[in-house]
Amino acid sequence: MAEVAKPKKDTRLVKNNVQKIREEQLMSKAELARKAGLSALTIDRVEGGMSCRMDTMRKIILALGFKLSEKEKVFPEE
Repeated sequence: MAEVAKPKKDTRLVKNNVQKIREEQLMSKAELARKAGLSALTIDRVEGGMSCRMDTMRKIILALGFKLSEKEKVFPEE
C-alpha cells in the first residue's frame, strides 16, 4: 500500500513589526492576545516570524489599534 504524503507545515519566516509595536505601546503578550482573541502562544509564534493566517493578522492589526488599511505598518511586504 502506498504512503499518503502529508502536507508540509509552512515554516517560512515572516518579517513583521508586531513585537516592536506591542512594546512601544507597553503592552504584554498576554494583553495583546486577549485583545486579539488569540492565545499568547500564537502571539509568540507570530513575533518569532512564523507565518500565520490572514484572519490572525487581521486580529493582531486591529488589537494594536491600526486600521486594516495600515497593514503594511505591522506586516510589511517583503
